[in-house]
Amino acid sequence: MLRTISASSLGHKFYIAMVREKDVCWEYCEKLEGNKVRCRFCQKVLNGGISRLKHHLSRLPSKGVHPCSKVRDEVTDRVRAIIALKEEGKEAASAKKQRLAETKLPLNMPASKPLMTIEATPPITKVFPSGTQMAPSPSFDRENAERSIALFFFENKLDFSVARSSSYQLMMDAVAKCGHGFRGPSSETLKTTWLERIKTEVSQHSKEIENEWATTGCTIIADTWTDNKSRALINFLVSSPSGTFFHKSVDVSTYFKNTKCLADLFDSVIQDVGPENVVQIIMDDALNYDGVGSQIMQNYSTIFLSPCASHCLNLILEDFSKIDWVNRCIVQAQTISRFVYNHTWVLNLMKKFTGGQEVVRTGITKSVSNFLSLQSMLKQRSRLKHMFNSPEYSTNPAYANKSQSLTCTAILEDNDFWRTVEECVAVSEPLMKVLREVSGGKPAVGSIYECMTKAKESIRTYYIMDENKCKTFSDIVDRRWQNQLHSPLHAAAAFLNPSIHYTSEDKFLRMIKKEFLDVLEKLLPTPELRHDMTGQIFAFKKAQGLFGGSLAIEARTTISPGLWWEQYGDSAPGLQRVAVRILSQVCSASTFERNWITFQQIHSEKRNRLDKETLNDLLYINYNLKLASRMKGKPIDTDPIQVDDIDMTSDWVEETESPIQTQWLDRFGSALDGGDLNTRQFSNALFGANDHIFDESNTERLSSVAVGSYSSLAFIGNSTKFHL
Repeated sequence: MLRTISASSLGHKFYIAMVREKDVCWEYCEKLEGNKVRCRFCQKVLNGGISRLKHHLSRLPSKGVHPCSKVRDEVTDRVRAIIALKEEGKEAASAKKQRLAETKLPLNMPASKPLMTIEATPPITKVFPSGTQMAPSPSFDRENAERSIALFFFENKLDFSVARSSSYQLMMDAVAKCGHGFRGPSSETLKTTWLERIKTEVSQHSKEIENEWATTGCTIIADTWTDNKSRALINFLVSSPSGTFFHKSVDVSTYFKNTKCLADLFDSVIQDVGPENVVQIIMDDALNYDGVGSQIMQNYSTIFLSPCASHCLNLILEDFSKIDWVNRCIVQAQTISRFVYNHTWVLNLMKKFTGGQEVVRTGITKSVSNFLSLQSMLKQRSRLKHMFNSPEYSTNPAYANKSQSLTCTAILEDNDFWRTVEECVAVSEPLMKVLREVSGGKPAVGSIYECMTKAKESIRTYYIMDENKCKTFSDIVDRRWQNQLHSPLHAAAAFLNPSIHYTSEDKFLRMIKKEFLDVLEKLLPTPELRHDMTGQIFAFKKAQGLFGGSLAIEARTTISPGLWWEQYGDSAPGLQRVAVRILSQVCSASTFERNWITFQQIHSEKRNRLDKETLNDLLYINYNLKLASRMKGKPIDTDPIQVDDIDMTSDWVEETESPIQTQWLDRFGSALDGGDLNTRQFSNALFGANDHIFDESNTERLSSVAVGSYSSLAFIGNSTKFHL
């Protein structure tokens, strides 16, 4: 029996086909077999036709499509406008259905709830609400406020972690007290009046910290970095027990190989701080500072040069991970984590078995992340094996029968693999403890010598039956410790640390006594300054006077060494002053906020066209506010070497081979369900790594979309609507 097809039906299908063929987005792709298309910008093949291509080009986080990394901004704006128009049509149709349903309600329907007509709010009104609208309900007010805040974040490409800052909620509370009609400060007011006011407030806080330098001394930290344009910048910070503040950032790209120019730069910073206040300068290895260091030592005989302890310890862990069998273990563990984190269903199942705990841990460096993740995986060993062997997993052929899944199962069942994991964790943990000690933000110069001694001893004890492995790891530690990390200041601080001095063997104290005396001679270069120093050292060694009091004895291990000397060192006033200055110093730069993305944004080409004074003021305020907020709001039990968010681009998560189409969305599956999310990486994936949150052109892009793209699509006018 033949089926009759109406002319109207045929006409409708023909119309749809013509619309599809005339879709303007076809010019951005090449049509392949079936429902596949190839993007003309990045050559990526997409399943799902023109619809998925639009989301690919729009760089919006939807449909599980990886955003195009090479599409031009004007194309992205045009495609987003097309998507917005389509969504607007869906919303209008939904509202129309709702109104039709209401007109068909029975007249005798019980009035249990008051009926109200639902009008479709034009999307343009949602983005730019007018001031003549009727007063909505409180719940609507709250939702609208949150939506407006979200739009502000999205339009200006702000990192989602901004919402965690203490100033974020303070801003909300202050605005709420102002009531309806409050208008925020203009761009010009922010750039002039408020920039100057906030800078004055931040400077006042820095002055309060400076007041203690005469007693405790301070450390200048020179932290060097290069951006994606190969510019070399040095951030100068000043640290003392009361806090650390950012001094300034200098672009040294034009003279980073000129020893004299760099030495003059460091000299100017020392003069800013005051040579009499500076105890040491901590430098990293980003630039060759050998000549600079010699110049500083020649000009300032009482200032020490020290390496960044965290940097050196990270290099030790990096050397550990390069050992063949250690590296093989890390790669096998990453095979498991990649499979889990790149499949939403598997990730959710894993969290079900681990009680919501993650397997991957992100540290302050790649090497730290490796050993933190191995430690985490070892803790979840039984749960991971249970999950892969569970009926819920094994009966799901979509995952259980994959070659990657079978590989993961084989690794998890391999006892040799787990023995290697245990060994990697055991040999790295002593160094991780030292790293935590020096990265916690407290003065740690008095403890690093003893911590390193104990770490080396722990490794020797663990490998007491394996001389070859013991030598391999010990040689790595000794090479970095002796040639790079160890400083005479570390030995002198250990000698003056009461928790070490009164509990260590005489043999250990004799080992470090020579370096202590050398440091003392450097800090007290004249006979007048060294008057009666021998007697004062003897009083300290024999715990005479205040050193031997009950309170002093009880406090040897309960308060910081610098504070102990300040409270109980009056029996040896000359030595007391030296001890307080030495023991009050940090020995690492890693505890401080190193948000290079922020620096890159502030140092963008557009910003650098501003006058240098404005640029420096903005950087000064930004860094110091972050330092103050971090030190104030940091919980006591926070792990200083672990980052809160998982790095979604690390080797522990990101696939290295050709990913499936939905992998980009799968990678954020746990975050969408309330799990961890590295919002900085999410922002880069969504908007592109070269976008700057401070780029004022972003705020102009909306108008260019309305005028340029909208006019090309011929829907500008009274009916113009825009929906994000």
